[in-house]
Amino acid sequence: QYDRVSTGTGRTTCAHFLPDGRVLFASTHAGGLECPPVTMFEGDRYVWPIYPEYDIYTANADGSDIQPLITGPGYDAEATVSPDGRYVIFTSTRTGDLELFRYELETGEILQLTDELGYDGGAFFSADSQKIVWRADRPEGEVADVYRSLLEKGLVEPAQLNIWVANADGSDARRITDLTGASWAPFFHPDGQRIL
Repeated sequence: QYDRVSTGTGRTTCAHFLPDGRVLFASTHAGGLECPPVTMFEGDRYVWPIYPEYDIYTANADGSDIQPLITGPGYDAEATVSPDGRYVIFTSTRTGDLELFRYELETGEILQLTDELGYDGGAFFSADSQKIVWRADRPEGEVADVYRSLLEKGLVEPAQLNIWVANADGSDARRITDLTGASWAPFFHPDGQRIL
């Protein structure tokens, strides 16, 4: 049996369970009933749309009681929850760039975790909730100009991404891969010493 949790309108992504069994997800439904149009290419570049209508919601697992959790101007999505149930980490354009932010569930306090130019997204916590891992690019020169130009159009090119780790407050951030192409979907092993 399948139970729809979201509204069935707009576009929905990045669902995650909260410790109390509720579901966390990002949706554009408040911005309109239709799914926003999909742009896959900008010239000869493969791109992803970064819809500013995305906000982060919670709902009961049966889809009832949908409530906004994290809203504001710009894209708010790619949310996951710390295993200790204290925090949500998410990607947002609220500062004009794609950065990571941490939301404290008890207080509603938001802490910006990254601040370098480039896409920071897809973050997860370690099993002890003390560290984070995510994908990021750090464009420079002409590549940075292209990144800014695409972002102004609500697009990002997921072409050159490496894996980064940091403490859960964003401190001691460091790149751990140096690979060509897009390194994707990093996740900590339960021992906290390895990343898949």
